[in-house]
Amino acid sequence: MIELEFAPADYLRIHFAFSPIAELVTSLRTFSLGRRNGLHGPWFRYVDSRLGGVDMELLTALVRPIGYVPDFLLPDPQGRTGSLAASLEQIARTDFAVVSAELAHLAGHRTAQQGPGRQGRAALMRELLADPSRAVKRITTEFAAYWQVALAPHWPRIHAVLQADLAHRLEELASAGAARLFATLHPSVALRGERLTIVKYYDGRAPLRGRGLLLVPCVFAWPDVLVRTADPQPRLTYSSRGLGRMWESAPDMKSAPLAAVVGRTRAAILAALELPMSTTQLATQLALSAPTLNAHLKALQAASILTTRRDGRSVLYRRTCLGDQLVHTQAPDIP
Repeated sequence: MIELEFAPADYLRIHFAFSPIAELVTSLRTFSLGRRNGLHGPWFRYVDSRLGGVDMELLTALVRPIGYVPDFLLPDPQGRTGSLAASLEQIARTDFAVVSAELAHLAGHRTAQQGPGRQGRAALMRELLADPSRAVKRITTEFAAYWQVALAPHWPRIHAVLQADLAHRLEELASAGAARLFATLHPSVALRGERLTIVKYYDGRAPLRGRGLLLVPCVFAWPDVLVRTADPQPRLTYSSRGLGRMWESAPDMKSAPLAAVVGRTRAAILAALELPMSTTQLATQLALSAPTLNAHLKALQAASILTTRRDGRSVLYRRTCLGDQLVHTQAPDIP
């Protein structure tokens, strides 16, 4: 079990962000675990035949199914919504002494000595350690290639889940405080007095010392929680809400009664908004131009079928109760 010790100032420095690089790294762990019939089964079926041009031997040697992940692979996001490009630049700027130390720790970790392929992983780690500069270039190049194949096509969907989680958590923190926030964050996380406990397979204790805590929702972290206590920013990465419907397809509304009333496009928009989304996310998911989509959104909002809220610079659309009823109402049986 890990214990994070809160000082009074730390409660005022709880903040949130989400990170494409965190999704990338945790998705590699999910891939290595190989649970193709699990929660992310549809994603597995998508990527399985598309990774031929990516050096998965390198990536799965760096991110194992369990255990240590080098900190330099998970730089803190810049702002509430980090970008992959910024994170890859941060990785590229990592001090080579840090890269060597963390890769050496990974090479000596007990998970490196287990399972098939351990001899090949050992040889690969020796190669990376021999030239940290080249190692960093290889890693960032393969990270970028993997992202384009495995995650970029799904980013609008993932982004929507993460934004919805952030909105929920921020509201919980503002309305009910840290106790409520941590009580619902994850089953393995609990706030006991001034200590936040996280169930892990190893023990550790770290005072936050006024550094606060960065909370990072992550789709591919499920079912785990990742903890980092190093300076300058302690971080807890947890499974985001809404994962049960993560890979569901939007209902086919072509023959739905709703489509006959509001039209197929507006019915599809309503069906897609199981989670709040921005105009950009919706346009990408539905393959609509922004002007066309905006016209439909304004009409649906004017009819009180949709509502909006602002999240930073983005405006998120979500269904109202009326919108939910319209989407989920089935046509009555006609005797």
